[in-house]
Amino acid sequence: MSKKIKVTQIKSAIGRLENQKRTIKALGICKMNKSRIHDDTPVIRGMVETVKHLVKIEEV
Repeated sequence: MSKKIKVTQIKSAIGRLENQKRTIKALGICKMNKSRIHDDTPVIRGMVETVKHLVKIEEV
């Protein structure tokens, strides 16, 4: 079974760079304090790294 991570948006994407807004949307997070569970893959980790100041990561 693969590891999973829970990604929660903790800050707004308003006024951020366009690539950061697109990354938040690609992660499936559309509102503050909403979470999504993703497989822990290098692709997802790279996306999270791009917006690490806007999200909180937890292992599940």
